[in-house]
Amino acid sequence: MRSGLPHSMFDVAGMAIKDITDDDGMVRLTISPVTAMSACPGCGTWSGRIHSRYHRRLADLPTTGRRVELVLRARRFFCDAVLCGRRVFTERFDPKVLAPWARRTARLDQIIHHLGLGLALGGRPAAALARRLMLPVSNDTLLRVVRRRGSPRIVPPTVIGVDDWAWRRNHRYGTLICDLERRRTIALLPDREPATTQAWLEQQPQIRIVARDRASGYALAVSKALPAATQVADRWHLMENASRAFLDAVRKSMRQIRTAVGATSIDPALLTAAERLQYEGYLRREDTNNVVQRLANEGIPIKEIVRRTGHSRGLVRKILRGQGADIFRTRESSLDLHLPWLDQQWQAGHRNGTDLWRRLREEGFQGSLRVVTEWATRRRRADQMGAEVLKRTPSARIIARLMTLGRDALTKAETVLVAAIEKGVPTLVDARTIIADFQGMIRRRSLADLAPWLERASPSMVASFANGIVKDRAAVEEAITSSWSNGQTEGQITKLKLVKRQMYGRGKLDLLQARVIGAG
Repeated sequence: MRSGLPHSMFDVAGMAIKDITDDDGMVRLTISPVTAMSACPGCGTWSGRIHSRYHRRLADLPTTGRRVELVLRARRFFCDAVLCGRRVFTERFDPKVLAPWARRTARLDQIIHHLGLGLALGGRPAAALARRLMLPVSNDTLLRVVRRRGSPRIVPPTVIGVDDWAWRRNHRYGTLICDLERRRTIALLPDREPATTQAWLEQQPQIRIVARDRASGYALAVSKALPAATQVADRWHLMENASRAFLDAVRKSMRQIRTAVGATSIDPALLTAAERLQYEGYLRREDTNNVVQRLANEGIPIKEIVRRTGHSRGLVRKILRGQGADIFRTRESSLDLHLPWLDQQWQAGHRNGTDLWRRLREEGFQGSLRVVTEWATRRRRADQMGAEVLKRTPSARIIARLMTLGRDALTKAETVLVAAIEKGVPTLVDARTIIADFQGMIRRRSLADLAPWLERASPSMVASFANGIVKDRAAVEEAITSSWSNGQTEGQITKLKLVKRQMYGRGKLDLLQARVIGAG
């Protein structure tokens, strides 16, 4: 059926509209080129001698809520150049209108490309939107278009940020490189090996500043590829490394801490089922720790200890550093906010766990029955034991947090606990002061305080952290004085994770590059 739509609605550059029909909700246009000649793609010679004609069916942008199909009467020409290997060629059109072998017009292909990588949609979500826009395209086609167009050329950067990102956490990692001046991702590398990063950096000799995390691999790659470039350690990582150093110091001091708070022995009769499992695991770990420590005291190297015990090198190193001394690996419980109310009910004589749970639900508690009944069981056993009440030492992470909080933010029980630890383990207090001074130095950007701080920290419990600062001193000094940091790189990694999770496992490196870099 012929359509009454005006020809001006379907203007196609370089084409003449011969006919418009409306067929079952689809507008079909018959078009033909207006030029009389075409250039041979092999030799470039222009020819006007027609060999034959054929029809090409092309998808175009929709109109008035209906799909549009173009029927192009294309031509084949003879090539009269003597030395050209082509005898017959198909006419070529303006790439901005129609690409060779294309089944979509360039303007439709551009919209599909933006659906695929723009708006952070990707394959399936963009395909659903395309159906609502009356665009005949599938999720696979969207991803193919994004891949085909690839990533645009980048402006050679002079200030970059380098950091790793997880393909799969704790298993496989890649590297992201960010242009800090233009605040956009410019490269994704398949791994975080120093050689891979070094190879990329060697192709960018104009780079003068590199912001990075504390990983030694990136520092080595930059030093080899760009020896004249300035390296800047990331300030957030410095603060985080300092906090972790204090946590390690607490873990090494757990035996002294338990002695200080009077919890050197555990009565299994007071433990709940869950706590008993943790305690039995602690005893097994202690047996392993004793074996490893005995072998180390005999002068046996770590490699041989690993071979004899069958444990991993990382576990052996952790044992020798004294970082595995927690008994109960406690974490924040949903019951913590309701403990004062439970204590009041217990003192009032309400000691049935199920009844307490029902009443606690009315107070807004969202946890399970088992959490309340285990608390009631442990409280009942403690009352039966009288003076032999179990004194549980919190985990190293909780102790580190309590020792770094202000006293006005602690409860009375927490204040007593921290005071006992400070009195019994004074070296831990020194470590806390040293770490606090370091973090204050980073916040104040006070470079003059770095050398005195290193002198104080070297003989302390955070000596390993101080030694790492010494090895990376130039980059740390730049972190204190320079305005550049790796914060923008971390933000780009967050964006990369969002894009990767939208692609339902289809996020291979080329597609990630096209979507993250191409959409930047």
